[in-house]
Amino acid sequence: MFLTSKNIKFKNIAYLFSCAIFFILTSCEDDLTKQKGTNSKNFPSQVINNAYIIQRDSGMITMKSYAPIIEKYELIDSPYVVAKKGIKIDFFDKKNPKPGTITAKYARIFEYKKFYEAKGDVRITTNEGRRFVTQSVYWDQRKQRIYTRDTVYQTMPDGSVLINAHGMTAKDDFSEYRFFKNSGDLDVSQTKLAQ
Repeated sequence: MFLTSKNIKFKNIAYLFSCAIFFILTSCEDDLTKQKGTNSKNFPSQVINNAYIIQRDSGMITMKSYAPIIEKYELIDSPYVVAKKGIKIDFFDKKNPKPGTITAKYARIFEYKKFYEAKGDVRITTNEGRRFVTQSVYWDQRKQRIYTRDTVYQTMPDGSVLINAHGMTAKDDFSEYRFFKNSGDLDVSQTKLAQ
């Protein structure tokens, strides 16, 4: 077989083409390995639309939750559940058949820490009819404490209103609570102190 100028050109073109493909493939691999390290895992692994969740303990309903959308983020270091479009929770007590309620425009739950946060026009109504309004509230379920540093407006069943300018801390069943820097009108004529 004789080498002609056509065969030499063909071999040179095939050689250059194979080198170009090699460099393109190896450069793409390098970019892909760099990109794998920066992939974000902060996206919901589960999404529930028009959520209605019932929680039970020993057959008794302890909580009912309603939310337009709930997103569960499980693929990150600190997994959490979030209700970005608001939430309403009815909580039940063995002592009182009437439920208490919590509503908020935003809620986030860290299930493994048993820590909850609610933000945006948070409204809490206890089983006894006491109402609390604030901008944010945090619940540490392990310590059985609810707290906030925002201003809290408390309305008692008799209509008395207290303004607590520097937040509050309370047991999670509201059997005890403590406010910081209070002001407001309180009708003491019906309390034990007046009698």
